[in-house]
Amino acid sequence: MKIVFMGTPEYAAAALEALIGAGHEVLAAVTQPDKARGRSKTLLPPPVKVCALEHGIPVLQPRRIRKPEAVEELRQYPADIYVVAAFGQILSQEILDIPPRGCLNIHASLLPGYRGASPIQHVILNGEEKTGITIMQMDAGIDTGDILYRKETVIQADDNYETLHDRLMVMGGQAVTEALALLEQGRLVPEKQKEELSCYAPLLGREMGKLDFTQGAAELDRRIRAMTPWPSAYTSYQGKQLKIWRAEPVFSVNIFGRVPGEILSADRDSVTVAAGEGALRIYELQLEGRKRMTAHDFLLGVRMRPGEVLGSAEDC
Repeated sequence: MKIVFMGTPEYAAAALEALIGAGHEVLAAVTQPDKARGRSKTLLPPPVKVCALEHGIPVLQPRRIRKPEAVEELRQYPADIYVVAAFGQILSQEILDIPPRGCLNIHASLLPGYRGASPIQHVILNGEEKTGITIMQMDAGIDTGDILYRKETVIQADDNYETLHDRLMVMGGQAVTEALALLEQGRLVPEKQKEELSCYAPLLGREMGKLDFTQGAAELDRRIRAMTPWPSAYTSYQGKQLKIWRAEPVFSVNIFGRVPGEILSADRDSVTVAAGEGALRIYELQLEGRKRMTAHDFLLGVRMRPGEVLGSAEDC
């Protein structure tokens, strides 16, 4: 098929690579403008642009895809279909109507659940047992179009945002190439989304990483995994921000008479903290101004004592 691809981050670049590898003719790649990074404010290209240029594919970087000049530029490419993955801009109905076969979206959840910008984090946060990729026929709504194809994966107990993202990134490329093959054969049957089963996964902010130790240990563990590596889960210790990178819930520890956030033990391999239900055993952490490290290395330089309490009303 002749395709115009729209996407921006690494997740989208993997899908673009899969389409090229499957023999589709990608006429152009549409992505966000280069962004300034770091203290030097060096302009860096998005991963989709890097991938496209490596394959000699023309790159379009409109600041506003809905503007008439951007729409006219799209019309110059006689694509059969547009494929969209984490592009970062909303397409107008005018754009959706350009390609004869419409526009497909590679969405990182099992729709109609978890529409929106942060589905991967929210499935972990909410304790879902599985997630996956949905190939959806785009319409004017936000992730409301007909379902064409789905591919599932089980969420493992130690999955965090990074590991689940990377797995879904590979699955997205697999799913879209499989769906396009079925579409060419006339074997895809659109399925209307059931609105009563829908939920929304809004964009995350830094405040979502704040840990509340009155919550249960299992819930705290899910929040840590959902926020790793960004925006990261955090609390405070002795007036400084303390990031928690890896932990697990434990329920064999006696927390009777202990307050949520109280350090129960700080041994050579972990720090155990009381929660609203059960306890959280921490294996990797990072104090403000220091590097991320294992609990063993951390405790060589920071002397945590049982009875001290993590967190306060004014967490850093």
